[in-house]
Amino acid sequence: MANRKVTKTGIVVSDKMDKTIVVKVERQYKHPLYKKIVRKHKKFKAHDEKNECNIGDMVLIQESRPISRDKKWVLNKIIERRK
Repeated sequence: MANRKVTKTGIVVSDKMDKTIVVKVERQYKHPLYKKIVRKHKKFKAHDEKNECNIGDMVLIQESRPISRDKKWVLNKIIERRK
């Protein structure tokens, strides 16, 4: 069985750090009791080697080895630039 890396799609909310971006990943699920669609989000710090992302870009991040205390994701590709 191949060791597959987890990928997530999200929007860049911060690019102020050097070689690091903060990506907000949103997910939706149906509440088990009330059957309402609930939206949740989580922020991940990802490694951006070339500092090529800007706030508002939609990106694909991939799980990797720990790069620092908080960074365990790397930028895979930029899906869509902010308009």
